[in-house]
Amino acid sequence: MEKPVLYLIDGSSYIFRAYYAIRRLSTSKGFPTNAVYGFASMIFKFLKDYKPGYLGIVFDTKEKTFRDEIYPLYKANRGAPPDDLVPQFDKIFEVVDAFKIPQFRVDGFEADDVMGTIARDYERRGMDVVLVTGDKDFCQLVSEKVTLLDTMKNKETRVDDVIEKYGVPPEKVTDVFALMGDQVDNIPGIKGIGEKTAIGLIKTFGSLDNLLLNTDELAEKQRKLVTEKKDDALLSKELVTIKTDMDLDMELDKFRYDGFDKAKLRGIFEELEFKNLLKELGDGVVEHKTNENATVPYDNYSLVLTEDALGRVVGRIKETGVVSLDLETTSTDPMLAGIVGIALCPA
Repeated sequence: MEKPVLYLIDGSSYIFRAYYAIRRLSTSKGFPTNAVYGFASMIFKFLKDYKPGYLGIVFDTKEKTFRDEIYPLYKANRGAPPDDLVPQFDKIFEVVDAFKIPQFRVDGFEADDVMGTIARDYERRGMDVVLVTGDKDFCQLVSEKVTLLDTMKNKETRVDDVIEKYGVPPEKVTDVFALMGDQVDNIPGIKGIGEKTAIGLIKTFGSLDNLLLNTDELAEKQRKLVTEKKDDALLSKELVTIKTDMDLDMELDKFRYDGFDKAKLRGIFEELEFKNLLKELGDGVVEHKTNENATVPYDNYSLVLTEDALGRVVGRIKETGVVSLDLETTSTDPMLAGIVGIALCPA
């Protein structure tokens, strides 16, 4: 049996990458559709290429996060979304609903933190996790069980790839980022220290903490920089570190993916005049299927809590010679389930 894989899509990243990949697209009535079209196309391609059995998509919210609280200038250099992108957000979320992809967003946290927490949770459970994103910040999460996938570049990032790019293992990447900062997110770092120097320092000293404890070993210019901007480096480390310990209830069943709703997608694509995507609906991607209000009868049962009660059940089984058995488990997935109880039914 092939081991299950959980795919998590960085939804916010997908939206902006779709928007900038396709320009000047709108309906005959003038409604902008480039981001919706690009997003839907990317999702279609992903589903066809990877056929996920377990899938989730995570979005940022409009609310401030804990990073804004500790550093009010965090992402302060970013402007508002483009005017022609704003009206497309609701349509994009309609598309996600029609694709039947489980969605997750948590106020006060970024999508990165939600994805990081879920990834570490399922890594501990022994499951392979693929983070679908092009964001370098996720390199810190890469492990033997966690892989990055950039679908636009058709590129996977594993542990060896992180080491090749940054010269340090994934768990040290945040130390490199803390020193070099990030202009896009307005993370200060230590001005005057770029990526190459940051990598060299962390390779030499092993960690940011050890570097800060041994500044006397630095050349005078670097020692001055690091000593004067120590607090900026520590703040930056906190800002670039993805949280992996959020209190989330994310059982595997929430990620089970059975396919899309063809009728809903057709309605959206017809409304937005997506002729090429309408053709895709017949290309064999598994459609969403629903159970017809299945009900389970609960006429009577006995909870076995003592040896005497168990003895009576065993006696009944011996008497009839036939028994039905069902395991009560922590998951419906046999590769991840733990047994928490046994259900028996003598004939």
